[in-house]
Amino acid sequence: MLLSTRQDPTPPAHDRVYRGLRMRIMHGEIAPGKAMTIRGVGAEFGVSMTPAREAVRKLAAEGALNVSSSGRVTTPELNNERIEELAALRSLIEVELASRALPRAHIALIERLQSINARVNEDIIRRDAVNYIRHNLEFHRTLYLRAQAPAMLAMAETVWLQLGPTMRALYGRLKRRPPPQHHLMIISALKAGDEPSLRLAVRSDVTQGLRMLLA
Repeated sequence: MLLSTRQDPTPPAHDRVYRGLRMRIMHGEIAPGKAMTIRGVGAEFGVSMTPAREAVRKLAAEGALNVSSSGRVTTPELNNERIEELAALRSLIEVELASRALPRAHIALIERLQSINARVNEDIIRRDAVNYIRHNLEFHRTLYLRAQAPAMLAMAETVWLQLGPTMRALYGRLKRRPPPQHHLMIISALKAGDEPSLRLAVRSDVTQGLRMLLA
């Protein structure tokens, strides 16, 4: 008798809550300092308190949530020192990812980045902070996947996760502004195969918004 090797496509409840809540935090859908409860998280995702608690525990370990000794759960409110630290990490990690991606930057990748950047510009015109953050991170992730450095990319995503609510607060209060030029500089450097220009463009792009938070 042959045993079926078909895998159950339904992820465990705690993993579904973890991934869903993680995306909401990373994309700035939850404001900094927002309080929540384990019961509330469970109700939102239609699960019991046990998988909700496990998901919150994992996100707290990644720095995406704060859990007090009394069990109060909040998204972090970052001070200037912490923002500077995360900006430095973005600069170090993402410049290296971009550099490693450059030898594998084919025309299809460049066209994909141009398409994503068009949506970024539309989000800025509409002042849609959440979709701006989502599409901006999609732009960077699409490029960095070509680096074939999964551990390094995971580190970058952890930094994005910790910054999500704070970036939402920033973009939510900015008035309409011209589309950022650094993405165009990144695309131009990829087309030219120019590593020094690519490294400079990525470094400028990932630190510009964080500098505005400190202003």
